[in-house]
Amino acid sequence: MDAHDAGRTARSLETLHALCYFSPEVESSLVELGLRKGRMCYFAGRAAPMGRVGGGPVTATFYVFNPSLVGHFIPSAWELAAPAEVHAARYRGVDAAYRNLLGEDVIGSAEMAEAAEIARELAEGCTPEGRALHAAHADMAWPDEPHLVLFHALTLVREHRGDGHVAALLHAGLSGREALVSHTATGKGFTVPAAQATRGWSAQEWQDSVDALTARGVMAGDGLTADGVALRAQVEADTDRLGLAPWAALGEERATRLRELARPFAKQAVAAGAFPGDVFA
Repeated sequence: MDAHDAGRTARSLETLHALCYFSPEVESSLVELGLRKGRMCYFAGRAAPMGRVGGGPVTATFYVFNPSLVGHFIPSAWELAAPAEVHAARYRGVDAAYRNLLGEDVIGSAEMAEAAEIARELAEGCTPEGRALHAAHADMAWPDEPHLVLFHALTLVREHRGDGHVAALLHAGLSGREALVSHTATGKGFTVPAAQATRGWSAQEWQDSVDALTARGVMAGDGLTADGVALRAQVEADTDRLGLAPWAALGEERATRLRELARPFAKQAVAAGAFPGDVFA
């Protein structure tokens, strides 16, 4: 399977994983354990499979966040709830979110069961070497219900691809902050204020990275130079290449079938309000 096509397919299915970060059901489930709303739930929920780690490993694997922001919540979250409890609560929240967004008929459908089967086959084609966050999630037990199998499989694929993306950024010589600044300069995704606020960078820290990237010839003003555009394109191409293995093992026919089955679920979830309208504002 072509790496670019595999990457495009992966991104088209990512909605069914990413909704957990915006789900009130997931946050409520984590808050019930004693975690604080907002960033603590995000950091702890995603990092829990790594165990009782400090802020360093979380910052290293999440990559684009200010270490001081991560350190404000991790490891203090583990004093409020053990990582295993956090992971279980996250999946209880995902269960509720999927049921509310998709409905019981979809949850219990043959299409959901088939999508879960193919997605698990896909995830089992991921390799853990050098993929710390993926490997931690892969160590977790598989759920039993098909919709949670689908979510778990797509989470494994997402974190596998994300670990490869970090490797591509490192190869490109982009720090976490520079990666965020240069990605925002593409005009895709976050605006500058949203990126600064959600990832914990001050205006001065942001400008420092703009200056460094300008000196390097990657940026000019608030935008990318031709070299910067080429650098970001290479990062994306490398990310697709490094994420190809599970899709190549699955094969194009099975990948196409998974996309056919799962994309209607993703569209329904979005239509039902899985994401706030100002996600990228």
